[in-house]
Amino acid sequence: MAAISFLGDLLQTISDRGRDLISFGRGDLARTASAADLAKLCEDLISRRGEASGVALARLVLERYAALPLDERLAFLGLVADEFDADHAAVEEAITAYRAQPSRTRLGVLHEAAEPRSQELIRRLNLARGGTLALVRMREDLFVLRKRLKDQGAAPATLDAVDSLDSDFEHLFASWFNRGFLVLRHIDWSTPADILEKIIRYEAVHEIADWDELRRRIEPPDRRCFAFFHPALLDEPLIFVEVALTTAIAPAIQPILAHERETIPARAATTAIFYSISNCQKGLAGVTFGNFLIKQVVEDLAREIPSLKTFVTLSPVPGFRTWLDRERRADAPQGLTREDVDTLRALDGDAWRHDKAACEAVRRAMLPAAAAYFLRAKNPRGRPLDPVARFHLGNGARLERMNFLGDTSKNGMRQSYGLMVNYLYDLSAIEKNHETYANLGTVAASSTVSRELRTNLPPPRAVVLAEAE
Repeated sequence: MAAISFLGDLLQTISDRGRDLISFGRGDLARTASAADLAKLCEDLISRRGEASGVALARLVLERYAALPLDERLAFLGLVADEFDADHAAVEEAITAYRAQPSRTRLGVLHEAAEPRSQELIRRLNLARGGTLALVRMREDLFVLRKRLKDQGAAPATLDAVDSLDSDFEHLFASWFNRGFLVLRHIDWSTPADILEKIIRYEAVHEIADWDELRRRIEPPDRRCFAFFHPALLDEPLIFVEVALTTAIAPAIQPILAHERETIPARAATTAIFYSISNCQKGLAGVTFGNFLIKQVVEDLAREIPSLKTFVTLSPVPGFRTWLDRERRADAPQGLTREDVDTLRALDGDAWRHDKAACEAVRRAMLPAAAAYFLRAKNPRGRPLDPVARFHLGNGARLERMNFLGDTSKNGMRQSYGLMVNYLYDLSAIEKNHETYANLGTVAASSTVSRELRTNLPPPRAVVLAEAE
C-alpha cells in the first residue's frame, strides 16, 4: 500500500509540474467547458509527447469531464466515438504495403494504423492519478448514451461508432484488470468502514438492510466474505462473494439470512455455500472476475478449513419467471404438458402459497418445467437462457439441485417464483465440465435434476430474453 501511495504522490507531482509547463492552473477548471472544448483538449492530449504535460492534461480532461452535466458528458462521448476513429487513409496505405511485401514488420504497421485513436486517448487519460476509476465511470456513461440512442432510433452507423468505443474500453480494461493484478481480501468486521459501506451498497443479490445485518453476514465464525481489489482502485471492490459454512447443502436462502440462527464452529463445517456473488463496477461489464474469485476462494477455504468437502452455490434464477409465463400462455407451450399449464394458472394469484395441496401441485408442475428451462431451452448461441447458469456452468460447475420456494422474498418471487438452484463445484470434475460445456454446450447436471425432465415433449425454441441476456 505504501508503494502505491508513493507512486500516486509521484504522479501527482509530475501532474502539478506539467500544469505549469502547459499553462493550465486551477482557475481553468472553473471556466465553463463544453463537449466540443473537451474534445479539443483530447486532440491536444494524444498529439503531445511530453510525459509531464501529458499527465497534467489527462488530469485536466478528467476533472472537466466530471464537472460537466450528464447531457454534455454524453455529447462528449458521442464526439469521441465519431471523431477518434482510425486514420483510414493510413490503414489503406498499410494494407497496400503489406500486400506488396508481407512481413511481420509491415503487419505491425498495419496493426498500429488500424487501432482507433480512441484507444490511445483512453490509455493517455489513464495516466492521470485516479484515471482508472474515472474511466470506469466514463464507461458507465457510455452505457447511458447507447440506451438513449437506441431508444431514439439512432442510425446504425451512430450505434456502431458507440459500440466500437465501448469495445475499446472493454479491450483495454481486460488487460488492465488481468487476474495477475487482482488482490483477494477477506472482508470482516475489522475492514475499513468505507469498504464495508460499499459492500452494503453494492450487494446485488440479497439486499443488506443495515449495518447490523452486514455484521451478521461477516462476523460469525461460520460466515465469510471475500472481495477482489485492483491496485488502481484500492478502496473499490470489484466483485465480492458471501459464504455460509454449514453441515449440509442448503435448499433455501431465508434460513441462511435469518436474524436468529444457531452458529457452528468453522471446524465443524463440511459445506461451503456461495450464496451471493455481486459485481460492483458496472463500467467493468464484460470483464470476467467471478471465475477467478470462486476458484481462489475455494482454494483458500480448503486450506483454512480442511473439514470442508463440498463447495456449492445457492443461486437465483433471474430469467425463469419470464420464460415460464411466456410458455404457459403460448399456443404450443414448450417444456410443459397441458396439465402443467392448467396447474400453473395458480401462479396468477398468491393463494397457492398458503394451501398445502395447491403448493404441492405447483411444485410437481414447476420442477419439470425448470428442468426443461435449464437442460433444453437455449438461446440462439446454443447456451442456456439463464445468465447465472451460463456463468457457473462455464466455470465447470454442475447443476446439482433445484429448490422449490428457495427464495420467498419479494425479489425471489418476482424473478423466479421463488426457485433457486445449487451449482456444485467438484474440484475433480471442474475441468471436464468446463470443456464439454465450452465445446459442446453440454450442461452438466445431477441425476436428481435430469430425472425431473419430461422426455415426451418437444424441445423449447431458441429465444432471447432481454433481462436474461
